[in-house]
Amino acid sequence: MSGFLNIPIFLVIVAVAIISGIKILKEYERAVVFRLGRIVGARGPGITYIIPGIEKMVRMDLRTVTMDIPPQDVITRDNVSVKVNAVLYFRVIDPNLAVREVENYLFATSQLAQVTLRSVCGQGELDELLSEREKINTRIQDILDKQTDPWGIKVVLVELKHIDLPQEMQRAMAKQAEAERERRAKVIHAEGEFQASQKLADAAAVMALQPMALQLRYLQTLVEIASEKNSTTIFPIPIDLLTPFLKKNDPT
Repeated sequence: MSGFLNIPIFLVIVAVAIISGIKILKEYERAVVFRLGRIVGARGPGITYIIPGIEKMVRMDLRTVTMDIPPQDVITRDNVSVKVNAVLYFRVIDPNLAVREVENYLFATSQLAQVTLRSVCGQGELDELLSEREKINTRIQDILDKQTDPWGIKVVLVELKHIDLPQEMQRAMAKQAEAERERRAKVIHAEGEFQASQKLADAAAVMALQPMALQLRYLQTLVEIASEKNSTTIFPIPIDLLTPFLKKNDPT
């Protein structure tokens, strides 16, 4: 009688053991399976079976990971101290390598990204750091992608987020920008004066060929003055009208 009661209990234990080996993996998940300590490959997505006591499964997420790189103290090549932070996008493309080749791929990638950020930003000058962000992003991405490739990780994108400058440097850059704007304004003003003088010279050359053009311009000026309703009107007198009087009064 006792043997009869033990059989159902044994069957229940076997059934529970069999059912516990059934695993369901989502579309973005893979299962890296170890059989008696040896890796046998990745499985999934969907339903997979893990032999209890013989096989062990490690779930791996294949979605893109967004990692914030904390602010790093960087001294540029021109000896300016700044704080730089960035954001890193990467994903696991080979789950077997990500489990087998590195203990914790998230922590390892984070530390490598911080070191690379300090190294690359420290090799350039401040102006390059501010104006050539795309070039620096590409350089950091190439270095990280090459270093993490043996781990089965693909670095998708690296973007510098913020560059924190000292207050003294901000004031110096503001003065430099103001001086640059003043220089451009003076250059533009000088170019305008030069172009105006060229046009005046061209107009004088045309009037020299056509003396009546000067008289027409004189009459046009009178019309413009009269239209302004001024209380005082000044009429310029040609010097030719005064020439006979000047000769008559000349004692010589």
